Amino acid sequence: MATERSRPTRRDEIEEILERKAGGVAETRDEADKYTVVGAARRATFANWLTPVEEHFVCHRNDIPDADDDEWTIALTGDAAGTLSTAALREEYPRVAVAHTMECAGNGRGQHRPETGSVQWGFEAAATAVWTGAPVSSVLRAHGVDAADGRWLTAVGGDPSDGDDVFARSIPLSKAFDDCVLAYEMNGDPLPREHGFPVRLVVPGWYGVNNVKWVEELRVMDSMVTEGSLDRPGEHAYWQQVAYRLHPHGVEPDANESVDAADTWEQLTGAVDHPYTFDANVKSVIGTPDSESPVTPRDGATEVRGVAWAGDDGVERVEVSTDGGETWADADLFGPDYPGAWRLFRYDWRPKPGRYELLSRATDDRGRRQPARISDPDAWDDALGDDAFPWNEGGYAANAFEPNGVTVEVADSEEEA
Repeated sequence: MATERSRPTRRDEIEEILERKAGGVAETRDEADKYTVVGAARRATFANWLTPVEEHFVCHRNDIPDADDDEWTIALTGDAAGTLSTAALREEYPRVAVAHTMECAGNGRGQHRPETGSVQWGFEAAATAVWTGAPVSSVLRAHGVDAADGRWLTAVGGDPSDGDDVFARSIPLSKAFDDCVLAYEMNGDPLPREHGFPVRLVVPGWYGVNNVKWVEELRVMDSMVTEGSLDRPGEHAYWQQVAYRLHPHGVEPDANESVDAADTWEQLTGAVDHPYTFDANVKSVIGTPDSESPVTPRDGATEVRGVAWAGDDGVERVEVSTDGGETWADADLFGPDYPGAWRLFRYDWRPKPGRYELLSRATDDRGRRQPARISDPDAWDDALGDDAFPWNEGGYAANAFEPNGVTVEVADSEEEA
């Protein structure tokens, strides 16, 4: 069984990443000392549509492999057959770019009370980048797979484990055919090592765990990965069937070969027992103003700006409260509007001097709105009906808006002039 054993090499990785990203990210607390985790260092990251690589969060469990681009290959297995080099990926397939808001499935785990899991993310583990690579559909068709037919695609990472497990994640083959990419560039530059060099699976709008780094195998299967379903030694199913699933304390989820609903929120509302973290739940974060310095309105006004996203669904509405949730007003959506990527929002605010609690809440195009808070651990069954996100043992998929609020001091504009 994969465990939370301390990984001494994570410290060196984190230091290298912090130096490379030059202050754009900060280390996130990891009680197990297992994961390499850094997140956006400033709230202002969430005031812009494109996230620079320097501000993009990083999260992985195993060591970064010592990959050689010229020698790295991807095995096509199961109902597919063949081997793919990175050179062939770049030269023999269409080149496409997709915008993708990637959010760690554990984003918001640190907002659970009591705490759960090891990595205590706040809201800093979300980012939008443009990923360039080859469409998964083109690769699969070239290797004998022409239709989804209810099957699954399992991606296996080439990161070396210190145990006997492999990092393997399955997504519906229909999603892979729809918009997934085998990426070798990020924001127009070669893929950085910590983001999956030389090749990463990008699954637009879906939680980061599905976006397998350092891909070394793609297996087309009739089911999700289950124990023993890969032609290799070690544990296969932990990261699909045990970890990254939503359940109350003390529950051990049953493994499933398949599920009918991939939408995480739909699963949570009854479609699947103990949901899998696939597409991201609707969520928003205010980027500016922040709590670091007082706001001085210009001509009496200041702009509240942030981002909102909803996985495979669109963002229909964002509301802003400047009084801690007592009243709400609609913000304007603006800027790029791409499937799987967040939207910018803005709200023109004319405050008087004082102290304010700013909140934002988003609603997706299926009418699902962010809940206010994370529930108590014993309220799993009643949480959603009580405007709360269910506390869950892994701390996954949280999208409550109150924990992401920002306290702002507004100065007198005449005195500051």
